[in-house]
This record gives sequence, structure tokens and C-alpha cells, in this order.
Amino acid sequence: MDADYIVVGTGSAGSVVAGRLNEDSSVQVVAVEAGPTDKDKFIRIPAGFQKLFRGPLDWNYLTKPQKELDGREIYWPRGKVVGGSSSMNAMMWVRGFAADYDEWGQAAGEQWDYEHIEPYLRRIENGPLSISPQRSPRSSTTAWLAAAEECGYRIEKPNQAAPEGFCETLVTQRRGARWSAADAYLKPALKRPNLTLATEALVTRVVFEGRRAVGVEIDQHGSRHIINARREVILCGGAINSPQVLMLSGIGDRERLAGHGIEVRAHAPDVGKNLLDHFIAALGFDIPNDSLFGAEKPLQLLNYFLRRRGMLTSNVGEAYGFVRSRPDLGLPDLELIFAPAPFFEEGIGDPYDTHAVVLGTILLKPKSSGTIELGSADPRDKPIIDPRYLSDPDGADRAAMMSGLRMCATISKSPALDGIIGRIARPFDATTLDDETLERALTYVSHTLYHPVGTCRMGSDNDSVVDPQLRVRGVENLRVADASVMPTIIRGHTHAPSVLIGEKAAELICAG
Repeated sequence: MDADYIVVGTGSAGSVVAGRLNEDSSVQVVAVEAGPTDKDKFIRIPAGFQKLFRGPLDWNYLTKPQKELDGREIYWPRGKVVGGSSSMNAMMWVRGFAADYDEWGQAAGEQWDYEHIEPYLRRIENGPLSISPQRSPRSSTTAWLAAAEECGYRIEKPNQAAPEGFCETLVTQRRGARWSAADAYLKPALKRPNLTLATEALVTRVVFEGRRAVGVEIDQHGSRHIINARREVILCGGAINSPQVLMLSGIGDRERLAGHGIEVRAHAPDVGKNLLDHFIAALGFDIPNDSLFGAEKPLQLLNYFLRRRGMLTSNVGEAYGFVRSRPDLGLPDLELIFAPAPFFEEGIGDPYDTHAVVLGTILLKPKSSGTIELGSADPRDKPIIDPRYLSDPDGADRAAMMSGLRMCATISKSPALDGIIGRIARPFDATTLDDETLERALTYVSHTLYHPVGTCRMGSDNDSVVDPQLRVRGVENLRVADASVMPTIIRGHTHAPSVLIGEKAAELICAG
């Protein structure tokens, strides 16, 4: 099989790249996806994404034991399916701050700053991606927003350039059903004859002639073969899989690759470094009614399938707001989030037996960073993920998270939630919201917010993995276009900037 362009991965960025490139009828594009097609019913049902965890459509990663979290291995779900993680995420459309993109501009040139990037965001929001308000938010969500306002926080419209308040979540849905990047970009493109989609095809390595990428080797149903690329290979596997493929292909730290017996194609020590993630710690409370605990009852099922209304349209994270952990900070460094659901034990524990809600705090600009490393030279083996949560030497990340948990506790006691917030459900056996309880929440009721970035960071400096045009340094005709290229993590959620990166990458590729 030959193509002009090979796009590896069909997630938030890959679907965009493949869809945009094949708008030129003179080129042939092959999109390669390690997982199957997105036919599972729980992909479409917004509140059903948790049902996909640890199933056949999930890469089902675990981190190394995290020292600051009592040695827990943290579960990292990632979509192994057409649409990638946009087929199993919480559908939150949260742009981030203008200042975040200006940081990208400082790292990779003005074409990546907010002034130059914001028009892409507007084009996405007015174009193929369907973004809408919540269809049936819970009354407890409305009460939480009122409680935040009682505590002095502002209620505002979402996705301001410099958010300073709280709002209901905008979601990537169409008529109450998930609308993934594949729905928006890839599937319409598949109607054109110049795009081919290969599913259940694991890319084992990029194929080179000298320094020039000329294709990829795939393992499909136990058989390996090569797809040739006449122009370029574009890796869109995300912050875990893209650096893994680079290292399997001989692009990475010379000594670490030699330890796996991999021939070095280009010495690039920063591949797999700079792993950044949003980290959440939460408090759980029982409530008398109106949480998503009842989402699968017959009336709710009827309401969804007949009207596309009700609990099953929920994205779970129904509202959020941005706050500062310290008053002297120039910009918010925390996000507070509300989930009208018993989303406990990382979403993979035993079902909770009553109505409950979660009040969480998210570290938006962590000082701690981690790594992705190869587990072995076998592409079927999972890489080693070590985010090193709360490991910064001065303890700033821990202090910020504790500040956010105190804010969650204060909001929970606000008059608007009187009669709604009940017994403390998490952490276990807590009776008061003192600092000891909050410390336990930070250690035991914490997990990823599913936003890993940065492991193939872009930059103008020679140590960056990709240059400002997203070309992999040290080789030719190979780019990376996904969350891994973000030089810094944004104060928001990573689906929006990943779609943006896909749009920008397609434009850069077409420009030559």
C-alpha cells in the first residue's frame, strides 16, 4: 500500500490532519489506527464513557508507583479506537488561557501565540466540531455554581481569553450524543476516494532510507507489512504513543535506546521527557437525590433514546471554575470542578450504592514533570509512564492542591448547598473537613485528569524534539502533531488545543 501521507493515529489531532490533508484530491492519504472502529454504544452515550474504561477500546495504562501518593499506580485510560481519546473523554471544551498560547509563542515563534492561534479555535468552534451547552444539567450543578458565587467567585461565560470565574461546561456533543474528532473530520473525509483507513493496525516503527522517513511498518492481525509514504509520515498517537514510536524507530536518547538493542537513527535525549499532566484531588459527598447514580434507570433510558435528554446526556464534569491558590499569583493555577456523580476510585472501582457528588481541585500548571520510557523493544509492550506527581522539590504543587481542597471544602459548606451536601463519602471514614482529611484526599482520592502532554515538545531550540513546523529534528519527512508537542501545558482541557494542533499541522504540511 502506498500513499503520499501516512497519519498514525485517529484521535483529537490525527482525525483532523487526515481529514484536512485529503481535501486535496491530488494526494493519497492513509490513516492508521491501532484500535477498531467506533461502533460501541457507550461511545455515543455521553455519560457512558466510564463503561469503556479497561475494555477492549482502552490502552489501559498504569503509571509507575507514585511516591507522593503512597506508592499507588495511577490508571491512565487512553482511547484505542477510531477517534482516539476523543471517543472516550468527558467531552469538555475548555480552550485554556490566552497566556498559555503566548507561552507556546515564546517557545516556538509567534505563529503559535494566541493572536495567531485564536482564529483556528474560532474556525473549529464554528465548523465541523459540534460544541454545545449541557442539555440536562443536574440541579446539584446549579446549586454548586450558586455556592461558588456565594463564596465570592464570579459566574461568567466559558472560554474567555483570561477566565476568572465559574461556568457550566460546554461539551462536544450533537443532539445529546458524543461528537468526536472522528465524527467531525475523519468520517466525512472517508467519503472521498483518496483517504484509506486501516484499523486494528499497530505501528511498530517508522521506516527510513538513510535519514528520510519513507513509511511505517504495521502489525495488523498478527501480520506485519509496510505502508510506503511518498511525502511524509505524521505521528498523531498522543503523549504516550508518539514518543514510544519515535524511540522504537531509533529516535531518542542514545544510551537508553542502546539498552534495548535499538539502532540509533537520531540522538534526541528529550524524546519522552517533559511529561506534564493535570492532576486532580477530590472530596466526595452523599446527596439525597439527583445525581447520575440513577442514570441507567428505565425512565432515564427512555428519555435519552427517545428525546436525547436526561442524565445520560451528562458529561459528568458539568461545571468548573478557575481560581488562584495564592492571591499574589498573576493568573489562576487551579481549576475547581463539580461532578454530580459518584465518580470514585478513578472510575474503575465497585459501583457506589447511593447518590453522591464530587468536588475536585485540578493542578493546572504543575512544577512536577515526568517521563515516558520504553518498557522493551517490543512495540506490543506498554511503555513505562512516570508522571512524578507532586515531586517538585519545593512542595509548591502540594501546597497549591491543598489550597484548592480547602476551597472545595468551603464551597461545600455554603448555604446554596445546605440540605444537598451530606455525609463525607471520600476520603473513607472522614467526619470533618480538616487538613488531615484533605491530606488524605490528596494522597488517596487523586488521579490523572487524562491530560498528558509535552513528551515530543516543539521549540525553536535545538534540544526540542520537533521544530516550530512540527518536523522531527535529526530526520526528514517525519512530523509529530498531537498533545505531545505542547511545550507547556495549558490552563484548560487538552482536547481543544489538540484539535487546534491538528488544524495547524495540516496547514503547515500543505505549505511544504
